Amino acid sequence: MNELTIDPYFHVRTVKCFEYDPRGKRISFISDFTGVPQVWGLERGGRWPAQTSFSMKGITFIKYIASTSDLLVGMDTDGDEKEQLYLIKENGDQIPLTNSPEHLHLFGDSSPDGKWIAWSSNRRNPAFLDVYIQNLETLEIRRVLTEDGTFYVEKWFPDGDSLLIKKVNAPLDYDLGVLSLETGEMDWLTNHQRGAGYKDVHFNKDGDLIYLLTNQDREFFGLACIQLATKQLIWLERGMWDFEDLTMNKEKNKLAFAMNEGGISKGYLVDLKRSTLFTWDTPMGVITNLRFSPDHQKLAYVLNGPANPSDIWELDLKTLQAERLTHVSRAPILEEKLVEPELINYPSFDQLSIPAFYYKPSGASGKFPVVIYIHGGPESQSRAAYSPFLQFLLEQGYAVVAPNIRGSTGYGKTYTQLDNGRKRMDAVKDVIFLIEWLKKTGDIDPEKVAIMGGSYGGFMVLMAISHYPELWAAAIDVVGMSSLRTFLQTTSPWRKKLREAEYGTIEKDGDFFDRIDPLNHAEKIKAPLMVLHGVNDPRVSIQESEQIVKKLKGRNHPVEFIRIEEEGHSMVKLNNKLNSYTNMAIFLKEYL
Repeated sequence: MNELTIDPYFHVRTVKCFEYDPRGKRISFISDFTGVPQVWGLERGGRWPAQTSFSMKGITFIKYIASTSDLLVGMDTDGDEKEQLYLIKENGDQIPLTNSPEHLHLFGDSSPDGKWIAWSSNRRNPAFLDVYIQNLETLEIRRVLTEDGTFYVEKWFPDGDSLLIKKVNAPLDYDLGVLSLETGEMDWLTNHQRGAGYKDVHFNKDGDLIYLLTNQDREFFGLACIQLATKQLIWLERGMWDFEDLTMNKEKNKLAFAMNEGGISKGYLVDLKRSTLFTWDTPMGVITNLRFSPDHQKLAYVLNGPANPSDIWELDLKTLQAERLTHVSRAPILEEKLVEPELINYPSFDQLSIPAFYYKPSGASGKFPVVIYIHGGPESQSRAAYSPFLQFLLEQGYAVVAPNIRGSTGYGKTYTQLDNGRKRMDAVKDVIFLIEWLKKTGDIDPEKVAIMGGSYGGFMVLMAISHYPELWAAAIDVVGMSSLRTFLQTTSPWRKKLREAEYGTIEKDGDFFDRIDPLNHAEKIKAPLMVLHGVNDPRVSIQESEQIVKKLKGRNHPVEFIRIEEEGHSMVKLNNKLNSYTNMAIFLKEYL
């Protein structure tokens, strides 16, 4: 194998959370040029972006205030996810809006006149998210919805008098309602029998109808509209995959969305006047952040693909030709090395077809070592996107397989729920049957199989190596749970109810947790294990890693533990990424 040179892969800069200035002056986006995510701006017609925020804290999101060039941004403290809101004025002045560092502040929308913003926070009770509005001139804060539950602001109504509210019943089950700011009364719009999602809401010109994506009474998210007066839902476009990231132009006559075809995006443009649907060509990747330009000529988006790390692209609405607008991610030393995956399917224990991305190292021959990568969530999905560590492993001669085991999103509502509650071990079996399938292909060395994952993926790693210990040569667990019982006891209060909807409760399912928890099977683990955890993680307490490491060290099992200071559930700072992933690479090289 080649000498370890991981740095270039992590020095690839990325673009996320891109926005057009409403006045058409510039494009703003978040990038990690400096090693910490900050705001950058590209003047229209300019050739190179300029940094416009300067903070030691990472910027988590940006949004322009309606009808202005002022930016609203979010920041937390070293990954604690207790987001605070700031206003960056057009002249560069930064004004703190919320000063309650022990609480969350989740931005919703700004009022049509640009004078107010709406957000959710758990200020009243750590377990619940109420809704607040705030005046941007006086900084006055008013709580406008007080109820024990989880509420988000989707949109401010065009007349300025109401908010469109989303209530989260379970991780993938929502309701939409209209909150009157004059009376405080809530009028619920949605009515469904089984779990349904509603997202990416946009008003029509008259404000009496909303366009949105929903999977109400369907397996997949499609494009629909709701008449606000009658609450009737009307379908406009449906497919056999989820629609994502719906956006609307200022003139209210065009929509755009991406279709998630097995983890790969395809963009679509809808002309509402002619009821026509158009698409365009893009490299393999994931399309997010679709935005129409203020001059009505372009549709921009962030494209992130295995061989095309994230940058902003623009589609000409007349010619339907797309071109790359920014080159933030460009790294000539890597461009010929990046590998795109093959999309495969394999049968699990019950003959359920499990999709996976299979990356093979370029030019490799014979049997190669393989790393199985399990995504987090579990309501998430491995996508065809750039992963610096995955691409580095390919350069080193490893194959990588990223399965979307049952419980993943993107394959219909039923598939996502196949691992709920006491069906958890079925998802573990999906991982085991992947190994059996790979052995039959003849490509891999069955003595050199490693598994790695983060968050729920880390839990799956620990489940696999404790319940099926003979299969693994090495394992890496990043911020994973080692016990569902202790996880539910220590996760942030506002997350607990939503996680119980997925895993079950200690009261009803504690006996099941005790039977399957890796912590209770630690003595069976044979694979050398590396564990990494951010000290400030609010989702999965670092205790989850500490307790499994303590058990393994108690019997002198080979285990390495890396505590990552000034990070939370995900690593943000470049230096921490370089240190952590270099250690992972050394660990895999030693044991594979």
